[in-house]
This record gives sequence, C-alpha cells and structure tokens, in this order.
Amino acid sequence: MDKIILLGHGSGGKMTSDLIDSVFVKYFNNDILKKKTDSAILHINSDELAFTTDSYVVDPVFFPGGNIGSLAISGTVNDLAVSGAIPLYLSAGFIIEEGFALDQLEEICISMRDEAKKAKVFIVTGDTKVVKRGQCDKIFINTSGIGVLDRKHLEISEGKNIRVGDKIIVSGYIGDHSIAVMGARENIQFENEILSDVAPLNGLIREVLNAENEIKFMRDLTRGGLATVLVEIVEDKNFGILIHEDTVPVRESVSGLCEIFGYDPLYMANEGKILFVVKNENAEDVVNTLRKNEYGKDVRIIGEITSENGGMAILRSVIGGNRIIDKLAGEQLPRIC
Repeated sequence: MDKIILLGHGSGGKMTSDLIDSVFVKYFNNDILKKKTDSAILHINSDELAFTTDSYVVDPVFFPGGNIGSLAISGTVNDLAVSGAIPLYLSAGFIIEEGFALDQLEEICISMRDEAKKAKVFIVTGDTKVVKRGQCDKIFINTSGIGVLDRKHLEISEGKNIRVGDKIIVSGYIGDHSIAVMGARENIQFENEILSDVAPLNGLIREVLNAENEIKFMRDLTRGGLATVLVEIVEDKNFGILIHEDTVPVRESVSGLCEIFGYDPLYMANEGKILFVVKNENAEDVVNTLRKNEYGKDVRIIGEITSENGGMAILRSVIGGNRIIDKLAGEQLPRIC
C-alpha cells in the first residue's frame, strides 16, 4: 500500500506532509519552496508581469517523447515566452486518483524538475488533492506561471503591429505531438517512432528577441494547431493571410497517418512549435537565428500577410488552388494536453 496513492495522502495530515517531503520537495526543492508557506513570497523587479495558468489532462499520462509532467512545465513556460516574457516562477497543483502508482508520480515529478531546469524556472508553490477511484482519470496537473516583460515587447501577444508584407514563420514540423499521443493511446506501432515535440521554448524565443529583429506576433501551436492560430490572427482585420502548402513542414509519416485516420495536420496540436509574424526585411535573419537552436533547426517561412482577402486565411495548394482555412469545429483528438 505504500507504493500507491491513498485518500489519506490528500487529508492534509501526516500522510500529506510525508508525500510533499518525499516527492514534491525532493524533486522541486529551492529556497522559496522549502519554506512551505501558504503563499510563495517572490521578489520581482519589473514594471510589467505576465501571468498564465493551464491544466493538463492528457491521456495517456506517458507517451513517446514525454509525459504529463514535462507537458505541464513546457506548456506554461511557452505561454509566457510567446508573450515576450521571461518565465521565472511556476506553481504546480495535482489532482490524483486513489490507487495511482507512487513510482509513476515520482517519474512525472522528475520530468517536471528536468524541464524546469532546462527552462531555468523554479516551481515555488503547489497543492495536492486526492480523489476516490473513478473520480479522476489517474492524474491531472495545473501549472501557473509568472514572468517579467520588457515594455518594448508589450504588443507581441496581441499582434497590434502586424502589417501587409510581414512574413509568417513556423519553427518546425507540425503534428508530432498529436500523433505520438494518439499512437500511445491506441497502441499503434509505427515503423519509425514518432515522438512528441514537447519542449520549453523560452531559450529559443529569447535568442530571437535578443537579435533585435522586429517580431510582430508569437503563438505556440497547441490545441487547434496552426490553422486556428492563423484564423485568430486575421479575425476582424482588414488584412489576410496566404499560406503555401508546399512550405508547411509536416513529416511524411505524420501526413500519412493523418490521411489514414481522417485528420488534418493543420489542426493537430503541438507542444514545441511556435508561429512568428515578423517584418519582411527581418525574416531571413530570424530563420537563421532559429536554425542555430536545436528546437528551430527545421524552421520554415510558410506565408505572408496580404492586402487581399481581409479577415481570411488562405492555403494555396501544391496544385495552385486556394482553400479557406476555418477554425476547428469540434475536437479532432480529445485530451491531447
């Protein structure tokens, strides 16, 4: 019984304290967290703060290339980073089903620790709840994050400075995460293993911002995928977007599986890819900067902002036809993050 989570681990008593010390403090330890106060006291010198929160319910919990823990850290770090912020501190809240294996919880926490180290962030506060069997599917995690933001990057998250002629860049292959999770969920054996692209991208983004190129907009391509972000950029705007199908980076294996299962790669979730809108004159410099980073080596310029088709995102196919890109209706693949 000492190898699984029990309801008593969520009681707030000795079992809870033991779990916190033996797992969470053990793997997330830092000077702020080990004080174990109800609120983490943070010293931040900045006029502008970015704050985000996200919950993770991915099924299965473990998948090729990552697990719910690495996903929870990278997802929240990336949400801060695409706003132009430098991520600093995270919280981690756990809802755990009675009977969940303690060694699996430790494996998840080790992944969270390792991702936090990569991203140079600290997990400084958290919470744990345990529910009866059947009231939660194994484990759910919520992470919130705080970062500091330079005033010169305030406009990035809203894309207010996007203009006709700006180039659209994607940092690498799309669809890997969705296919990796689907394969693990359905026990599909791939000839060439497809790994999730889950990764903290704040280092890559900081390299791009430090190069002093004019970045108009950034967004991580998670639920809804590339297509949804493109539609959101042009929504209620007097400019349009033109994307060239032959430049959109999709692995042949991912494209083939999407065709078999009736999925569209443009809508597939990613956990390690960023869309950039950049000034035309800076596009090649941004591409060269991204290529130097392991998470940007497969970068592509995939399209541009146009004066035509205001409010619409258009995909130009390899045979020269045009297709209007709409927002995803419904859910292609549920519980992907």
